[in-house]
Amino acid sequence: MLRVKDITKSFEGLQILRGVSLEVGEAEIVAIVGPSGAGKTTLLQIIGTLERPDGGSVIYDSTDVFAMKSGELAEFRNKNIGFVFQFHSLLPEFTLLENVALPALIGGESKGAAEARARELISYMGLTERESHRPGQLSGGERQRAAVARALINSPKIILADEPSGSLDSANRAELHKLFFDLRRDRGQSFVIVTHDDALAAQADRTIRIVDGKIAQ
Repeated sequence: MLRVKDITKSFEGLQILRGVSLEVGEAEIVAIVGPSGAGKTTLLQIIGTLERPDGGSVIYDSTDVFAMKSGELAEFRNKNIGFVFQFHSLLPEFTLLENVALPALIGGESKGAAEARARELISYMGLTERESHRPGQLSGGERQRAAVARALINSPKIILADEPSGSLDSANRAELHKLFFDLRRDRGQSFVIVTHDDALAAQADRTIRIVDGKIAQ
C-alpha cells in the first residue's frame, strides 16, 4: 500500500535522513521510534507529502506522489492521508463538528454530506454530546479523539500520527491507543505512528527504529 524508498533529506547542510526505506501494508500499524533528533518527524512529514525529500520516492499503491504538481499533490494529500499531531491542531473558533467536517469541505464535499459523515465519526468517538462545543471546552482526551475523527473524514488510505498521546495523561493515553486498534479492526485503517511511548510501540504490528537518520538493523 505504501512504499518508501531511499529517502534522503538535509537541512542547511545537515543530513537528517540517509537512505530510509520501508513499506506499510493494508490495515497495518507501524510504530517509528528512536532518540530525539533522529529524523522521525522529518520522515513522517515526507511520507505525508508535507515535505519533499532531496532524493528517493514515496509511492502509494502505484502513485509516485512527488512526481505530481503541487496542486495535484495537495488534492491527493487531502483525499488519501490523515494527520494526528501531539497537540490536536483543532481550530479554536470552530465547533467540534465544524473541525471534523473541514477537510471534507476543503475537498469539495457539500456541507450536508460532510457534516453527516462527521456526525457518524463523532458518534464512533463517543463525542456526540460535545459536537457543538469548541476545542477550549473539551478535555485533552476529547480533543485528541476529535483530531482522529478529523483525520478519518475523507476515508484516507493511512493515518500518520506524530506523538499523538504525548500530551495526555495515562488514562487518556491508553484510551487513545485502544482507539487506534479499534479503527484497524472496524475500518481496516493503516497507521504510521511516531512515538516515544514504549507501550504503544510494543502493541504495534512492527516497530521501526531510526538512529542518526537511518533504520537501525
